[in-house]
Amino acid sequence: MGERRPGDPPLYYDTHVFVCCNRRPAGHPRGSCAEKGSEALRDYMKARAKALGLPRVRINQAGCLDRCELGPCVVIYPEGVWYRVGSRQDVDTVLEKHVRDGGRASALILPGDVG
Repeated sequence: MGERRPGDPPLYYDTHVFVCCNRRPAGHPRGSCAEKGSEALRDYMKARAKALGLPRVRINQAGCLDRCELGPCVVIYPEGVWYRVGSRQDVDTVLEKHVRDGGRASALILPGDVG
């Protein structure tokens, strides 16, 4: 599951970044990524990816990624690596280290355990 197979069409984007922009009602016990500023960070990430000249990269808004307590969250495919990006500096780090350089922004990676 999740791996490319012979005969699959070529990837349309080499890198696809999903930024959670889910918004829950104020005071919700789980919070929400939008409440923590993810919409502005998504806009910045789009502009910054373009400014860095990153080819074949798509930055998309996502609904709830179900890791609200850890957000603002992003997940990058095809690798499936999850990050917490709480600032423009975090966005820069993820775009430069992961997307541009092919490494990982280790300090920002979310833990792998899921509910």
